[in-house]
Amino acid sequence: MAKDHIQNNIRRLRFFKDELTQQALADEIGVTRQTIVAIEKGKYPPTLEIAFRIANVFEVELSEVFTYDASKDKFKKRKPKKK
Repeated sequence: MAKDHIQNNIRRLRFFKDELTQQALADEIGVTRQTIVAIEKGKYPPTLEIAFRIANVFEVELSEVFTYDASKDKFKKRKPKKK
């Protein structure tokens, strides 16, 4: 199930970095190509360390790679119930 509340721009960033392949990105950050595929498709949220490694490869801020939409997160903060 896709994580609709976490979006990423990895595919677009790969394209603008001389069409960097998923395998090349995986090799640079120390994961498998399948991990990159899953992250790009939104099926797997990366660890914070992997997210920073990806941003570092593209030489951009983390927020340029990943965005978080709390309104789509089922665990978003809820208002406390009144007693």
